[in-house]
Amino acid sequence: MLITNVRNGPGGPLVDVEVQGGRISAIVPAGTSTGERFDADGGTILPGMRDAHVHIGQWAAARRRIQLDGARSAADAVALVAAAATPGTGFVTGTGFRDALWPDLPHKDLLAAALPDRPVALSSQDLHTLWLSPAALAAIGFDHPTGVLVEDECYRATVALPSADTATTDRWAHDALAAAAARGVTAVDDFEFADTVVDWTRRATQAPLPTRVRCVIARHLLDTAISRGHRTGQLLDDPLLSVGPLKLFVDGSLNTRTAWCCAPYPGSDSRGHLALPLPELTELIARGAAHGITPAVHAIGDAAATVALDAFAAVGTRADLSGARVEHAQLLGPGDVARFAELGVVASVQPAHQPDDRDVADRWWAGRTQHAFPYADLHAAGVPLAFGSDAPVAPLDPWDGIASAVTRTDDDRPAWHPEQALPLVAAVAASCDGRTALAVGDVADLTVVAGDLTASTDLRATEVLRTAVAGRVTHEV
Repeated sequence: MLITNVRNGPGGPLVDVEVQGGRISAIVPAGTSTGERFDADGGTILPGMRDAHVHIGQWAAARRRIQLDGARSAADAVALVAAAATPGTGFVTGTGFRDALWPDLPHKDLLAAALPDRPVALSSQDLHTLWLSPAALAAIGFDHPTGVLVEDECYRATVALPSADTATTDRWAHDALAAAAARGVTAVDDFEFADTVVDWTRRATQAPLPTRVRCVIARHLLDTAISRGHRTGQLLDDPLLSVGPLKLFVDGSLNTRTAWCCAPYPGSDSRGHLALPLPELTELIARGAAHGITPAVHAIGDAAATVALDAFAAVGTRADLSGARVEHAQLLGPGDVARFAELGVVASVQPAHQPDDRDVADRWWAGRTQHAFPYADLHAAGVPLAFGSDAPVAPLDPWDGIASAVTRTDDDRPAWHPEQALPLVAAVAASCDGRTALAVGDVADLTVVAGDLTASTDLRATEVLRTAVAGRVTHEV
């Protein structure tokens, strides 16, 4: 592969990049290479882009469900579902509702009135709430007064819902990765609540994977991973597959008002939901670390982040937990930003959540939003940032995340807390495993985009010209 007339990193020099044997073999001044070429026409080449937090199975399925992100009330959501439901007796599924600012409350009776005797299952955008009709509750053997299940009840009910057969879900997963490659992604960390090692090992035998996949270990599979001898970073049978970190939940989410916070939610005595107290979290982290398994700890509220950092400190992060991660880190106490840096903990964040949740944060985290989605503070403190989408919570599109981190808005409104915006180069690095330019000898995971990124006025519209994994083209216009 020979890619010519391309900038090496944002605003970088124009070069020609040669690839041989799956690695970057030469980087020379533009116009000095000969042979069959891909002319980037002054575009930009980057180290391959990584989405560090995806739920591939749920993202693949959500793309085929009724979309409810535009619903402004429970009644509005029901109307959207009723209008889009196909005739029949089977399950009606929808996804993407956000009820934190609704003027009314979701309830199973609203679904029953619109679609009598029809099983209806609606997932919230943050995946922490499941809204079921009476028929859906009966179908999975659940009894619930409102049909609105959150946190542990939500997860148990979600697993109990009927799903497509394995052949179908595998096809959807391949399609989802192909769509990711079309946006420049060369690697994903799959946080699906399943045996990702088994699922992706099977899928890799069906067709070449369009991206690398890090198979994250769900908490309930920790013993299984240990018995298999798996360690974070270990390569599996297919060279594009590796073992990921251990996912642990400390709290819930902002939209569900279950993020564990230092102060109560306005108008309530509730501080959210503490899913893993410090002693239990510390024991799980230590157990995983003893077997070479790195933790990735979900912590959205400021109190949850403190619990996660306390657990890392108790275990000994730098000595035993290289690469330890806090997922989301949406609200942080001022002192905890420095603790991230001191402990060497990675902040695995999803910048597209900030413009999505700005209004919800203004209401439910009133008076504290200067510490919400604090990317500039983390960057200034030297904390490693890893960007992801949390798809289907946000689209699996790194350019949406980069644009959100740089502009702090996704509409015509002014930037929300612009003091927390990141420079473009820092945002790109967080999407490319900490790097922004290629070097000779690198594995040829690469993304080529049109134009000079430093001159872009619409990062979300960035055109991806070519994506390659180990020198194999996985997307090309």
